[in-house]
Amino acid sequence: MKLAVLDFGKTNSKLFVFDEAARILDERRTKPRWVRKGGLGVLDEAALYDWALGAVGDAVDRHAVEGLMVSGHGCTFALVDETTLTHPILDYEQEPPAGIAARIDRRIPDFAETFSPRLPLGFNYGRHMLWLNEVEPRAFAAARSILGYPQYWSWRFGGAAVSEVSYLGCHSHLWAPRRRDFSSLVDAESWRGRMPAMARAGAVIGERGFGKSGRPVAIHNDSNAALHAYRRQQLGSLTVVSTGTWVIVLNPDCPLDKLDRDRDMLVNVDVDGGPVPTVRFMGGREFVAISGDWQGAIAPGAIQRVIDAGIMALPSFAPGGPMPGRRGELVGRAPDAEERAAAALLYVALMVDLSLDLIHSQNTVIVDGGLNTGGLLAGLLATLRPGQAFMQGATLEGSATGAAALAFESVGRAFAAEAPQPVRAARFDGLAGYRKDWRGLAFERGVAAKVAGGAR
Repeated sequence: MKLAVLDFGKTNSKLFVFDEAARILDERRTKPRWVRKGGLGVLDEAALYDWALGAVGDAVDRHAVEGLMVSGHGCTFALVDETTLTHPILDYEQEPPAGIAARIDRRIPDFAETFSPRLPLGFNYGRHMLWLNEVEPRAFAAARSILGYPQYWSWRFGGAAVSEVSYLGCHSHLWAPRRRDFSSLVDAESWRGRMPAMARAGAVIGERGFGKSGRPVAIHNDSNAALHAYRRQQLGSLTVVSTGTWVIVLNPDCPLDKLDRDRDMLVNVDVDGGPVPTVRFMGGREFVAISGDWQGAIAPGAIQRVIDAGIMALPSFAPGGPMPGRRGELVGRAPDAEERAAAALLYVALMVDLSLDLIHSQNTVIVDGGLNTGGLLAGLLATLRPGQAFMQGATLEGSATGAAALAFESVGRAFAAEAPQPVRAARFDGLAGYRKDWRGLAFERGVAAKVAGGAR
């Protein structure tokens, strides 16, 4: 069996073709377009659909793909009637006007119920739902179903309208993890009746012909799948660091009462509805901002020069995260282009290190995703935290691999994903002192006072 996985990210969208040995046989990439319409930032859904339809069709014709699974970023919803969107899909990176924000924020459930911190912009998509309902009530009135972003795409490609618990539980304000039910907001706004029935991640929910051959392809329900890729390998107690536009640090062993709502700490939900304590920041976006969109490898020598010179990026370069409320800045002598990239990678490593403290991580840490290209990020973390075991995913595409595993499992087929590999600590002189200085400067700026465990 061969399976296509569409991975719809905020910045990049990708298609992968997997076989049962978890090998990626083919891949395609594009960038979604976010446009202005009616005074709002929205997705150019038609263009993304055309790209995805062509990419899946080519995959079916070239590889005889039998199934399609979707993975999607965790901040977006879609309103649909029987056949189409009733409103374009909102860009989550926009803040409601102040007057509207004041009204809708009073209706958001308490953190103790949803474990969704009150985040800016549309990082809680329930907040954007309240906003859209105020400014476009007819779009809500016309909607038959309210779908999570990946569920929209599976529906769009011919599947049934369904809900999926790990997406609903992704800091949306819509889910109560302890009750394993919709939150009080859903009932207060009379949305429950338009939340489709639950389907487990990976389940087949439809079928459609693709490509020139018109070959029938099973449509699988999709999920927020980064953790599943490793849990299924029975590796014991794990913290997973999934990197991309967002760096998401998941530690199921962290007590729920240790989560700090003011530091972008929250509960995600696994594919079986269990709570997964999480801390996150926009590490990929921040890396681009600090590095000047550096492309390619970073030489270890550039990292050593940055450490020696004390060049540091101080948080934060994007909204939210565990160090909110400060404008990011680069301190020290003026770096060259590669040194800026090195400072950016050190920043991401130090933010992950801080996040691991906040999430009370003492177990094995697995690092995957695009920011770990070449293994340098994982090596830096292993050096910063010598008391913990570190591993790195055999693929950079952990979310897509987890999604593929769910789809294969749902039809009773084996999926032999390659086990993560141990990480060797990187060798850099002065890294511990650099870390201490970085935290000291962050503390002076008033954003690191509640770090669990203090400086190491």
